[in-house]
Amino acid sequence: MNKIGVKSAVLAAAITALVGGPANAVEPCGDFGECKVLVEINSSDGDVGFHFLMDGSDLRYGALFNPDRRKIYSYGARRELAQQFVTETFNESAEPLCWHPEPDDEEYGEPVVTLEEFIERWTAGRYRFFGIGADWEISRGKDYLSFDLPAAPADLEWEADEDDEGDVEGEISWERGTDLGECADEDDIRELLRDGVLPKHPARVEVARWEVVLEPDVEDGDIIGAMTHVVSIPGDAEELEVEVADDYLETLPANTPAKIEVGAIGADDNATFTEVDEICLNDEDPDGTWDDEEEALLNGCGFEVEDEEDDDE
Repeated sequence: MNKIGVKSAVLAAAITALVGGPANAVEPCGDFGECKVLVEINSSDGDVGFHFLMDGSDLRYGALFNPDRRKIYSYGARRELAQQFVTETFNESAEPLCWHPEPDDEEYGEPVVTLEEFIERWTAGRYRFFGIGADWEISRGKDYLSFDLPAAPADLEWEADEDDEGDVEGEISWERGTDLGECADEDDIRELLRDGVLPKHPARVEVARWEVVLEPDVEDGDIIGAMTHVVSIPGDAEELEVEVADDYLETLPANTPAKIEVGAIGADDNATFTEVDEICLNDEDPDGTWDDEEEALLNGCGFEVEDEEDDDE
């Protein structure tokens, strides 16, 4: 048998063993350093996707099998990559809208997969990871996909304060949510629970940790866009807030537009994120200047400033 035939025979036998044989994986992920499957929802944009990660050692081939033991993804390293081998593989499915836009919405015409359709498409259960290493050794692992989807963080806020020395520090705060934003409001959730589509109310899904991202919202290609501030805190934290130190903020130019993203990460890694944009970092005109064309007060970033008199009303 030639070299190609040997490789094909090893690969075929290994996959047969994976699909037909018993699973012998142990923590953390069998023979892999890490592997996971998860659902990620953006509750603000209203989209949903399937993500998976496989982290091995010097792999030349990798594959993922669904709970029905059908292969849904595979790769094989070729040429230079086959000489260097692969370690970590992270992939995201497309993330279609989970809501139906109206004809006058900007998103009208984009692909739509509702949350119910998404759950019907993907099967909850054990997903099996498979790899072949540099010396043709076999790696196996498994992770469980659930539809315990944590509720979307709510009431995201940004506050910036300047101390006596002129240093500016910021604070990001939020509240625990009760729904899945654009993907499912309270009424939708009640219906999904009643029909047995969702196994648990999102508000009752335990949050293992909160992930907080402050990201400059600039044009593509602007190096400032890569200067993100990311922090995680435990899911049971008493105060849902994080500080953003002046050491970070002072590295950014004046009037830097930004957005905040807070994610509720469940124990099984399912994640629901909420975004807020039109944040102005190092704002040189926080009180705003009247703009006749916009007929509004605009701050240093050109975002509308709420009139305090209107708030009092």
